[in-house]
Amino acid sequence: QVQLVESGGGLVQPGGSLRLSCAASGSGFSIDVMGWYRQAPGKQRELVATITTGGSTITANSVKGRFTISRDNAKKTVYLQMNSLTPEDTAVYYCNAKGTNRAGRFDSWGQGTQVTVSS
Repeated sequence: QVQLVESGGGLVQPGGSLRLSCAASGSGFSIDVMGWYRQAPGKQRELVATITTGGSTITANSVKGRFTISRDNAKKTVYLQMNSLTPEDTAVYYCNAKGTNRAGRFDSWGQGTQVTVSS
């Protein structure tokens, strides 16, 4: 089993910045894609950004130019730098990792971290 632990959420004023981190742990696994998703109250979970081992990224149009995803493969950690935050970015942010372990393919989720943008 691959565990994901997120950190870095919190309360920030509009226009502010936050940096989320997500570290993967376990044994005998390799990760292909790591990413961030978010779910606002009353809405479906949506993709924010993903990044492959090789560094290829996909970023949602709603955050493009404001959010940057990055990854440290050696640390099995993915980051999300969020700038120019707006109240519409308020949501629970979830880390996701897809890869292979001894049991086969896995698709793991973190517990989520709350991001609240409010004055």
